[in-house]
Amino acid sequence: MIEDNPQNKKLIETMRQEKEEESFTIRPQSLGDFIGQTGLKDKLKIYMEASVLREEPLDHTLFYGPPGLGKTTLAGIIAKEMKGNLRVTTGPALERAGDLAAILSNIQPNDVLFIDEIHRMSANIEEILYSAMEDFALSIIVGKGPLARSIRLSLPRFTLIGATTRLGLLTSPLRARFGIVEQLRLYSPDELTDIVKRGAAVLGVKILDEAAVEIGIRSRGTPRVALRLLRRVRDVAEVKRVGKVEPDLARYALDMLGVDSEGLDEGDRKFLKALVELFEGGPVGLSTLAAALNEDAQTIEDIYEPYLIQKGLLERTPRGRKATRGTWEYLCIPVSQYFLQNSQTQLLTEEDL
Repeated sequence: MIEDNPQNKKLIETMRQEKEEESFTIRPQSLGDFIGQTGLKDKLKIYMEASVLREEPLDHTLFYGPPGLGKTTLAGIIAKEMKGNLRVTTGPALERAGDLAAILSNIQPNDVLFIDEIHRMSANIEEILYSAMEDFALSIIVGKGPLARSIRLSLPRFTLIGATTRLGLLTSPLRARFGIVEQLRLYSPDELTDIVKRGAAVLGVKILDEAAVEIGIRSRGTPRVALRLLRRVRDVAEVKRVGKVEPDLARYALDMLGVDSEGLDEGDRKFLKALVELFEGGPVGLSTLAAALNEDAQTIEDIYEPYLIQKGLLERTPRGRKATRGTWEYLCIPVSQYFLQNSQTQLLTEEDL
């Protein structure tokens, strides 16, 4: 076995550490380094300064929005600004009361507990979390039957930061216990270009401004996608022995990945073609589309739809998902008569109302 050799073990461990360090350092460590979300940053700066002046932890915070927009990064920045440690877990990982108790019992003053996908927590864990958020106390039941007894543990004052891609799935009691609730929006091409430039500087990749713009335009409004594409472009540049990423190389690498000039990939095009070719542009129900694409409905809602709606290629209507004229133009397919008649009928109905 390769890992049986001590030298190989050390090499593999070193590579793992370098990869972890690269992933860590590429994340902004302060609000000043965090690009985009200007309005949210301004509010967080005021909230944190006020908390420091009062010598209190930041109020419990809930971030929601599509994946990859920086919710985890912001949690790390808040922990650093508040002079605390960041404790990270996920909703599905908290299966038993003991799991949450083990984390909370090690919390220190001003620490930040970050729960990703918080909407996927079980109901019994959520009930225990209420007292921890409001009273900074943990109430757990030890034992079963007649021998069961309740134990109440005091907790230091900490900040809970929840992140979710589906705000509507949070229960009202849990959502009401967050003092700060903020939405993260998709990023503009200019913001993504700046993120690519910063990421390239951190990774030691020489890149021309035009190449960074090309990557930013094709990044679906998401920093995580932008940095992923940057790494793949870096791979192509290294294999081709190119010292600097130029626009032509960036376009070649992105075309190879199936990401077009609009930022749409094979999954997006498959989605739009199914909507147009199988369902005459809609409207069609989400479950029907999911079955036709052999995809999970939640994946369609969280991954495909936000960007397609932003690009004006998809509409969500009370009757279902519907293509736009831009969808037909993007696919270079003549608009069907059914779609035109359906749109005209809907327009007349709205005018009558």
